[in-house]
Order: sequence, then C-alpha cells, then structure tokens
Amino acid sequence: MTTSPGRLVLAATPLGDTGDASSRLITALATADVIAAEDTRRLRTLASALNVTPSGRVVSFYEDVETARLPKLLESLRAGETVLLVTDAGMPSVSDPGFRLVAACVAEDLPVTCLPGPSAVTTALALSGLPCDRFCFEGFAPRKPGERGKWLASLASEPRTAVFFESPHRVASTLADAAAALGGTRRAAVCRELTKTYEEVKRGTLASLAEWAADGVRGEITVVLEGAAPRAVSVSDLVGEVSSRVSAGERLKSAAADVAEAAGVSKKELYDAVLASRK
Repeated sequence: MTTSPGRLVLAATPLGDTGDASSRLITALATADVIAAEDTRRLRTLASALNVTPSGRVVSFYEDVETARLPKLLESLRAGETVLLVTDAGMPSVSDPGFRLVAACVAEDLPVTCLPGPSAVTTALALSGLPCDRFCFEGFAPRKPGERGKWLASLASEPRTAVFFESPHRVASTLADAAAALGGTRRAAVCRELTKTYEEVKRGTLASLAEWAADGVRGEITVVLEGAAPRAVSVSDLVGEVSSRVSAGERLKSAAADVAEAAGVSKKELYDAVLASRK
C-alpha cells in the first residue's frame, strides 16, 4: 500500500502581541506531527501563551542547521506526516528560514500550504503613510559599508516604495548613508517593536530620521523608504529611443506615438523632433 505524502504547513506567528495568533495556528501547533521551529524555546513560550500543548516532535530549524535538517523533514513528509514550520515572528521564508525546505518540497511535488498571518513588511508599509500600491521588499540592509553603498545606489532610481529590515545597532548609520546617497529630503518611516507594548513609528525625511536615530534605537526595526520621484522627461530626451526603434524596422509614426504616450509628451512634438534630428 502506497503512503500518501504529508504536507508542509508554513505558519505566520505573532510579531509581538499573541492576540494576533490565528485559530488555525493554534490548531496546527496542537496537531502537527512535526514542528520545525527557528527557536524551540520561543516556540514553547508562544505555545504556553496560547494555552496549547504541541503533540508532535519539535525540532530546531534555524539558519545554521537548515540544510542539515532537510533530509529528515522530507522523510517525514514522504511518510505522510504533517510538518509545521514556524519562525520567531512573521512569515517563514521572508528573511527567515523556510525557502530551502519549500523549494525541496516543490522539487519532489510534496504538498505545501500556508497559514497566513502577521507580517512586519506589510504592517510597516501600511503604517508608513507612504504609497502602498507598488512596493519592493529588500530583506536586511547589507552590513558592510561598501556593499550598503552599492545597495543604496540601486535604490536611487527605484520608483516603488522599498521596505527593509535593519538591526537597531546599525539603523543610525544606514539612515545617514541613505540620506547622503538618496538625498536628505527623501521621505521614510522607521517602525520599531510592531504590535508590542512600545510600538513606535517615526516618519519624516531621511535627514531628520538619521538625526533622531543617532541617539540610539532599540527593538526590532523595519524601515519603509519612499520611491524615487519620476524624472522629468523632455521631447529631446526621447529622440534617440524613437530613432533606435525605427532603425530596428518600426514605422516612425507608430514608434513616436508609443514612446510619446509612455512618457506623457506630445506625439506631434516628438515626431517633429525626430524629423528635425535627421537634417
């Protein structure tokens, strides 16, 4: 008789306030055959706060042992067991352990599901007061100054709101570097201790936030950075793009119309400018 495979369950855990735990998380903690936890002590503290007693095996699953734990967890899944994956706070795989296990399950066509819930990324984004219609998540800011400088340069022209995590020990230097690289007037929000007793959201320019953080910041930090303002485009800036498309075989009229519409400039002015450039 062939055993049906079990399933991997990714479960979001509270960022701080245990009242944010879902009823599905509580049930999963009580019934899973195996619980893979980033920190087993924090798991047991959470379970106690939720008045639930895990019945399954509890194994550690933090970054340094993630790869080594995969074979046994996959073996459990193949044997038909339910494996619950939880991290210290928020959603597994999002700058936390989990990606490698999910990828391994996908490669073997083993079932994977998710119990949605708290996320520092979307919570900070919603609280920031910055545009939320389009955003990118950058994980943790690079630790080394040189790498951080290159990373900030890559955000200089990023139009989407950016969200990233930072250590409280480095947030002041990161904000100062960001102000220097992106301009002190770029808006941002520093969210710390989300959903906890001392939750705080500081909003302002990078320059003002860097000055505030210089006195020291404590707690779990999520930074939300305003996207770059659209660069003003003139008709003359677009002549080369239209000419390149015409050289590739496109009709001048249609190329000029498409480029003008995308840039928000006059089609006729762009068309005339291309013709003038040929004289």
